[in-house]
Amino acid sequence: MSQIMVLLHHLPLLFLLLLLHSAATSASTNNRHNQTFKEAPKFDNSPDCSTSTHVHVAMTLDATYLRGSMAAILSILHHCACPDNLRFHFVVAASAAAVTHRRLNATIAASFPYLRYDMYPFDDASVAGLISTSIRDSLDCPLNYARNYLAGLLPESVRRVVYLDNDVILVDDIAKLAATPLGDTVVVAAPEYCNANFRSYFTPSFWANPALSITFEGRNACYFNTGVLVIDLERWREGDFTRKIIEWMEVQKRMRIYELGSLPPFLLVFAGNIAPVDHRWNQHGLGGDNFRGLCRDLHPGPVSLLHWSGKGKPWARLDAGRPCPLDSLWAPYDLLHNPSSLDT
Repeated sequence: MSQIMVLLHHLPLLFLLLLLHSAATSASTNNRHNQTFKEAPKFDNSPDCSTSTHVHVAMTLDATYLRGSMAAILSILHHCACPDNLRFHFVVAASAAAVTHRRLNATIAASFPYLRYDMYPFDDASVAGLISTSIRDSLDCPLNYARNYLAGLLPESVRRVVYLDNDVILVDDIAKLAATPLGDTVVVAAPEYCNANFRSYFTPSFWANPALSITFEGRNACYFNTGVLVIDLERWREGDFTRKIIEWMEVQKRMRIYELGSLPPFLLVFAGNIAPVDHRWNQHGLGGDNFRGLCRDLHPGPVSLLHWSGKGKPWARLDAGRPCPLDSLWAPYDLLHNPSSLDT
């Protein structure tokens, strides 16, 4: 009873705090929706470009991460020797309002009037029912799982695609990444990190169950980050790999076998069976860990792609006046009008 009386006594204060939180959330949402972006310069093909060679790039688009997507697109165009040969495929949540779709489309068209692109609605509502809660709310967004459905979303004429998260910046020609050799049978290519503790991506109950853990038997399974992938969509369709990933997500709903969002089911299907990519193409983890978002340095070696995976995003830290040193490498690609970040 005493606890109830204390709660009643503080009810006006609690109500005020809820109002303030609601107002802050609403303001943040409005700021995202009211963002305006500058027009990017046009980038022309080099004289020796072949008009028959196309590079397909797939990304998701939403209001929350639109600023990151715009910077990523600009960086890709800026460093591509044959930008006219690029074809972008943007996946948007089907559940988003029609006005949101129009706004996203208008924003891309206004900032990149020469960009060749298509937009695809993704049935995020049906995917949401397959998702188990993760260690961070943003990891549970259905759009994080869109990469699993690209083979069904994109036209069958698209046989190979580079999938990129929207918190990346390229400082090299994406055509080099797209040309990664996949051999005769491999479906996916990505940088592998075999020094990571692969077992930590799954629960003890997974490893204790022979019927589950046997899936990695005979496979030299290593961690790889799914934010940068080269995918053979033709082989993906033939192997029905979307269904195989969904089956593992259904297992997860029945008995918890992992904690980290969309990554583990991808590892269950592909780890140990991917084509290697040089680490320069995914300098990941620049957003810090999933809890604190601390500043991190680059990994040793050359850099072709910087990836702010983790909690901290460069645009948010720049706006807050608390940037990490490497955020200055992202800032020149920021197309937002009058950003509160570093001058570009």
